[in-house]
Amino acid sequence: MKFTNLATATLFFIATAFVQAQTPAPAKPAAPAVKLPPQAPDVPAQKFGPDGKVNAGFAAAHERFVKIAQEGKAQLVFLGDSITAGWGGKKDNWDKAFGQYTPANFGIGGDRTQHVLWRIQNGELDGIKPKAAVLMIGTNNVSTDTAEGIAKGVTVIVETIRAKQPQAKILLLAVFPRGEKASPNPGRDKLKEVNAIIAKLDDGKNIHFLDIGAKFLQPDGSLTKEIMPDFLHLSAAGYQIWADAISPKLAELMK
Repeated sequence: MKFTNLATATLFFIATAFVQAQTPAPAKPAAPAVKLPPQAPDVPAQKFGPDGKVNAGFAAAHERFVKIAQEGKAQLVFLGDSITAGWGGKKDNWDKAFGQYTPANFGIGGDRTQHVLWRIQNGELDGIKPKAAVLMIGTNNVSTDTAEGIAKGVTVIVETIRAKQPQAKILLLAVFPRGEKASPNPGRDKLKEVNAIIAKLDDGKNIHFLDIGAKFLQPDGSLTKEIMPDFLHLSAAGYQIWADAISPKLAELMK
């Protein structure tokens, strides 16, 4: 392109540079998600992110729990997912109900049966000799696994706890109800099937099954936001219901 004078050329190049500066660079295409094979509910597995790498939060929490176990102080261990992890935000309820037992909370949000199984096979039950373990897991498996598969995952976890900590009594809790209404509620229906199967693990000696789900429900079977704000996770009132419901049995198992 020819210009009649220097001023015209200068203005042209200034205008071109301005337009280029105002034009955003084309966005880089997002890295494609890594397609991972499905995880079986009864086979130990770490939790992975969409990039195919181990979830950082899961890895950090597991490492922290292993260190707690290695301290050898915990006499009572809670194992589970975000519902169990939620005790961490209810310290007053936790300390009042369980503080006398030197408890440890090994709950990780989003965990499924296979993740808890992997964790206890990889250090979280090493170095301690707890008197009891409270287990409640399976709700995050509902969308992908059958009731029989979820129950099988819970069963393998119980068997692993027994193998690693034969002196510990296991308080196996029925998976809590979820979803506002009792019906139609396919997720809650599936969990009822799971609970019916794992209830048979109760041997009256080392494994004790306890279903406290009804204590969270209204007479018509519904859940309220006062107890479960999102109809899955507990409020402070919900955690107090949990504590009150298991305390008598736990006192017996901790003797």
